[in-house]
Amino acid sequence: MVDSVGLGSSANSALQGLKRTRQHTSQTNERLSTGLRIKDPLDGTQDFFASQALTNRAADLTQVKNQVGQAISTIQVAGVGLNAINDLSDQARVVATQARNISDPTERTRLAEQFNQIRGQIDSIAANSSFGGTNLIGSSPANLDVALNENGDSLTVQGTDSTSAGLGISSRTFGSDADIDAALAGISIAQTQIRSNSTSLSSSTSALQNRGDFTNNLTNTLERDATNLTQADLNEEAASLLSLQTRQALGGYSLTIATENERAVLGLFG
Repeated sequence: MVDSVGLGSSANSALQGLKRTRQHTSQTNERLSTGLRIKDPLDGTQDFFASQALTNRAADLTQVKNQVGQAISTIQVAGVGLNAINDLSDQARVVATQARNISDPTERTRLAEQFNQIRGQIDSIAANSSFGGTNLIGSSPANLDVALNENGDSLTVQGTDSTSAGLGISSRTFGSDADIDAALAGISIAQTQIRSNSTSLSSSTSALQNRGDFTNNLTNTLERDATNLTQADLNEEAASLLSLQTRQALGGYSLTIATENERAVLGLFG
């Protein structure tokens, strides 16, 4: 007595082929919808983790790039401050020169007050030339340590006291020619220091901008390579889907024929 009758080999083969085609079709549809060929380690362990490593490094370098950008802004603010201080030192020189060319004590006193007011403006600008809490030219100048990569290499930008005291521009009374001459000599020394400080900051800015451009290009390359490891070729997947749909239709047709043939055989026993 026959308890059961299973599928014949032809029908079973057609059914298994149809099942595999449906699985491939589902996978292809998912790739087309997500744009990803590999979304987890099961899809491809080596490429998945290689992509993750590249993505993680790109993220680290993005932080470095942002820090470099912040550092450049800090240096640029200090540079703007130094330019303003240099302009004020020019004004102080003019005032001192005017005092040297006159002998009236009252007028000299008035010019000395103007000179000392300019000193106060220099101190105010130096104190206000900070960015993100870092001041490179204040009375207690900070040193700026800038990370250049994810491995800890860095560039240190030295701060310099660019207040009137730091520059050697002292308070004056203009009570004598010697006092005025000392003021003019102090301004000359101060302006030399200001130019030196400005040059140093400009050099640091240029170095950091170059490094920032390099880091940005490297980050873009890493992100592109990470994407290439996991993304799907949409043209290829679309062509594959068309082929799978055709195969699925043929598989369904083959299964129908195999089933009808088996029914015909069973009819012989009816």
